[in-house]
This record gives sequence, structure tokens and C-alpha cells, in this order.
Amino acid sequence: MAASALELTPGSELKARATGGLSAAPVPPVTMSTQRLRDEDYRDYSSTDASPEESPSEGLNNFSSSGSYMRFGESNSTTWFQTLIHLLKSNIGTGLLGLPLAVKNAGILMGPLSLLVIGLVAVHCMRILVKCAHHFCYRLNKPFVDYGDTVMYSLEASPISWLRNHAHWGRRMVDFFLIVTQLGFCCIYFVFLADNFKQVIEMANGTTNNCHNNETVILTPTMDSRLYMLTFLPFMVLLVFIRNLRALSIFSLLANITMAVSLVMIYQFTVQNIPDPSHLPLVASWKTYPLFFGTAIFAFEGIGMVLPLENKMKDPKKFSLILYVGMAIVTALYVSLGILGYLHFGANIQGSITLNLPNCWLYQSVKLLYSVGIFFTYALQFYVPAEIIIPFFVARGPEHCELVIDLSVRTVLVCLTCILAILIPRLDLVISLVGSVSSSALALIIPPLLEITTYYSEGMSPITIVKDALISILGFVGFVVGTCLTLYELIQPSSAPIFINSTSAFV
Repeated sequence: MAASALELTPGSELKARATGGLSAAPVPPVTMSTQRLRDEDYRDYSSTDASPEESPSEGLNNFSSSGSYMRFGESNSTTWFQTLIHLLKSNIGTGLLGLPLAVKNAGILMGPLSLLVIGLVAVHCMRILVKCAHHFCYRLNKPFVDYGDTVMYSLEASPISWLRNHAHWGRRMVDFFLIVTQLGFCCIYFVFLADNFKQVIEMANGTTNNCHNNETVILTPTMDSRLYMLTFLPFMVLLVFIRNLRALSIFSLLANITMAVSLVMIYQFTVQNIPDPSHLPLVASWKTYPLFFGTAIFAFEGIGMVLPLENKMKDPKKFSLILYVGMAIVTALYVSLGILGYLHFGANIQGSITLNLPNCWLYQSVKLLYSVGIFFTYALQFYVPAEIIIPFFVARGPEHCELVIDLSVRTVLVCLTCILAILIPRLDLVISLVGSVSSSALALIIPPLLEITTYYSEGMSPITIVKDALISILGFVGFVVGTCLTLYELIQPSSAPIFINSTSAFV
């Protein structure tokens, strides 16, 4: 996931869109995100400026006494079922496929329990963000505020003068972590595509129609996975040249279908022939637990989507129930696939469970289907940092060169994600690093502090303050320890990544 994102992707990673760029120039009343929505004939839901024809007192009449912000045209609003589907789509992606390895890093007992705890805390932080956003919408007579706005307004309400004077850095901080998160997702996609295509091609000669054969296939060496990433690079560049969000929705639909079919096939396979789990450790070494934390929080970092989803509901009073039901389903999927994947493949589990699927055409096609979905999702993930970064450069160039600057920046950003993926070619470590660095900040560290700065001057119970402080400390410890351990593992790997044909797990 932070701002008004109208296109909801199938992956967990398109969590939010931050309005406004990095430009130091005065920000116009209509932000980049709002302008994009208007250009594509969407109703403007994200403008935070009061209507000039409406007096403050009249504006306040549009808010309920409970502090919920105003609703807009019913024609573009979503039903509770549509909102639930969008919530599920925006939380299920590559992070789900890495959870079996995460459970291995925590233990067959500690892993699922920790996933439940992190899920509960993440949902609670989502509720905190929604509550604080409602508070400022009602207080400032604004129809909608995004993640960055909410943080900025909370700092302005802080009793500490230094925070009030530097409140604009709150928005910039959220924008920074959004950029890091989304570009990190794009790096993960490069690694995911390279690993899966490399495995399919190397196993092509030994691929059969028998999905229950226990034979270990001898791989046909092709080329390094980094070369596969470079092969995908020009196609990714051409893909992100599509700047119209509505045009990208076609690819989103295709990605939804391919990834849904792939997940059904993955579950169908993992529930069969589960070996004796008695040899699996209940609690893994504490040295690998931070890797679990990074992957888990990466999967649960959907906090940025809650505000735009809630804002577009026809009946926003039902959003809390939908949030709890939707995240309960997501958590059940996470825990079940994490447990089943680890039980089925044991110590051989890889960074993505797709890499463990049998060497038959049915499951090789599952890898290709999921890879196709991930490929098209890249452009949707890329849309978020592009919307924040590109206006900064376009505003400083000549008007007749806007298109050239736009496409040039897009090309540079795609090349940057490819270079970073080449430097860190291990899928499990990339996921853990992105989760530890940026996802923990957006999902765990910032929301509790946001609640404190928002309500402290109005009076808060000591229990609430302690609770918020503990959650932020948990997120910060995970941020520091997870990042340090992942970087250490990159520099001095404790063990080589596992590259073994999955069918040998049955032997």
C-alpha cells in the first residue's frame, strides 16, 4: 500500500498512492493524483480543498456527528461486496508465495502464531489510520485525506512546536517509504520472473505429463538468473510507457485471472501427500526469526489501501466489518499456505512456493501463469512511485519536453529496479529486506505514533499510549534487526539458496 488509488491490483503490493510530487514548488490545489483521475473521467474524490461556494459552516453540516467524512456520488461508489473483493485483491500477491519459507524461518508452531499476531496488529493499525483520517476530515472540513495528509495534520496538532513547524516532513516521509516500498516490489518482480522462467526453461527437457513421479530431473544449464532479468528489462520499459491507468486495468484483469487459477492449483497440490511433520522444529533459531518478520510484514502491508477503499463505499459504516472479515480471510490464506507449504516441502522450501512445484506440464504452466500475472502487475506497482517522482522532474524542464522527460524518468526507474534486483538476486532476501525497511514503517511504526500525535492534546488514556508505544517499538525493532540481519545474510550467506527439483521432496 497512503492515498487515493482507484486501480486496485491483484497483488498485495499496490497498497497506496501518494498525491503530490517531490517538487519544492508550491503545490496546486489539484494534486497529481487528482489530476490523473480527472483526466480519466473519474469523479474527483481526493481533493481536500473545500468548495468555494460552500461556507465552513455549511461544509460541517455534511459530516455526521460521529466525525465520519462526507460521501460523494452514489454512481461511482462501491458496494460492500465490491469493497471486500478489492480488499482481498490488494492484499494477496507475491508475499503469499513466500510465507512457507517464512514459517520455516520461525518454526512450524511459532510461525503460524506469529502470523496471527502480526495480522491482528496490522489490522488494528489500519483502524487507527481510518480513525485519525476521519478525525481530521471532520475537524478541517475536508472530504478526504490520504495517508500523507493524515500524518502531516497530526504533526500540526502535536503539542511539540518543533513537530508543528516541520509537519510537511510527515508527508514527505510517507512518500519516501511509499517509493521505497513500491520500487522494492518491482525489484521482487524481476527476481520472481527470472527464477521461475529459469527453472521452467532448464527443466523443459525433463518435463512430463506425470505430476506424481518421484524422479529427480537433471537440470539443463542455461544462463544466470541475472541475464534473465536483463532479458525482461526492455519489455518492462515498454510496459511502463503505458501511462493511462484505465488502459492498465485490462492488464489488471488478466493478472487477476491468471493468479487466481495459479493459487487454486498450488493449494490443490500442497494438501496432497503431506509427509510426517514430526521432524520439523516447533521453534526455529532466533537468528532466522527476523527474516520471518520481514516477509510477514511485507505480506500484511496493505494499510495504504484502507482509506481509498473506505472513501468509495456507498455505506461506509460497514467498512469496519468488511475490514475485519476481509483481513480474517487474508490471514487464513496466509497461515494455511504457510503451514501447508512448509509441511509439504519441509527444509527444501524455496523463496517462492512456485519454485517447488513438480516438473510436469500442469504445474510448469502454473509457474508461467503466475509469472504472467506478476509481469502485468509490474506496471500497476510502478504507477505509484512514478506519480510521485515524475512531476518533480517534469516541473523543472521545458514544457515542450514533458513527454521526453516523462518517458526518460520511467526508463531510468525501471533500470534502477533491474539493477537492484541483479545486485540482490535472492527472492527470499529481497522480500525480507523490503518488508523490514519500508513495510514495517508504513504498517507498524507510523500508525501508533499517528494516534498519539493526533489525540494527545485532547486527552488519551495511559493504557492507549503504552499500547501505541509498544506497537511502534515492535515495528522499530523489527525494522532494525530485520534489515541488519538481511544485509548480513546478503554479505555473508549462512547457507546457499536451495535449488532442488520439488519432486525429490516426496522421496
